[in-house]
Amino acid sequence: MHGREAEDGVRSNPTGRQLRFGAELRKLREQAGLSATDAGQLLGIKQTQVSNMEAGRVGVSADRVRTLACHYECSDKALVEAIAAMTGDRTRGWWEEYREILPVGLLDLAELEHHATRLRTAVTVHIPGLFQTTEYAREIFRQAVPELPQPDVEHRVSFRIKRQAILFRDPPTPHQIIVHEAALRMRFGGSDVTRDQLKYLTAMNEREHISVQVIPFDTGVLPGSGQSIYYAEGPVPQLDTVNLDQSHGPVFLDAGAQLRKYRGLLDRMESAALSPEDSQKFIHTILKAL
Repeated sequence: MHGREAEDGVRSNPTGRQLRFGAELRKLREQAGLSATDAGQLLGIKQTQVSNMEAGRVGVSADRVRTLACHYECSDKALVEAIAAMTGDRTRGWWEEYREILPVGLLDLAELEHHATRLRTAVTVHIPGLFQTTEYAREIFRQAVPELPQPDVEHRVSFRIKRQAILFRDPPTPHQIIVHEAALRMRFGGSDVTRDQLKYLTAMNEREHISVQVIPFDTGVLPGSGQSIYYAEGPVPQLDTVNLDQSHGPVFLDAGAQLRKYRGLLDRMESAALSPEDSQKFIHTILKAL
């Protein structure tokens, strides 16, 4: 994990992953019914140190995580090891080159994707970002309100294309897409851009680790009121994350009730959608009409 650190070793701007790590430590403590002061006494450290760990402001070793879990009487070994593993990756991610250029939430999204074990996306009016062509993405960003300066548009396009590397690495990150017919028929950038975009989507759907499912207009149901959902699975379900794409930037959710809600919602959308094979045929039908 990478974050900016002050001279005293305390991070001034923890990344989203560092914040999530600290939040998971806090959940373990609270489930044990202990205050931060109680935890400090058990560990022989000050309450402020416990607070800094739980705020993602200081680094914590994997052994310290296991010690904390032992003191907190957490018997879920899979969860403890998954949290401990979050301390191991201290490399500087490629997304850091965009810090101070793009909103922090976008960097946190790239870091989330990088560590996800599986991704699920449901969209209604546009193709998911990880599957957009360069021209399609450029047209999406050109429609931003307020209008983005052209250099900002290009920064966002290049960032979005670089995010797609997780689909081509070894091993690639599995990804399930549920897309409404409306998104397939929206002609961002005109017919030529749309045609190239749909061809790219069908090509990606042929990859073993990718599944594209379409909800046609005539299905008659659309669970979730048409909202876009981006669900990143962690090594254990407790470390899953939901990203809701808002006009002001990404919103990340990780409370247990929220995760259960959006897992259930995606499952309902999946059951309402065509199979990947029928979806492929459906997209080709739309392509022929362009």
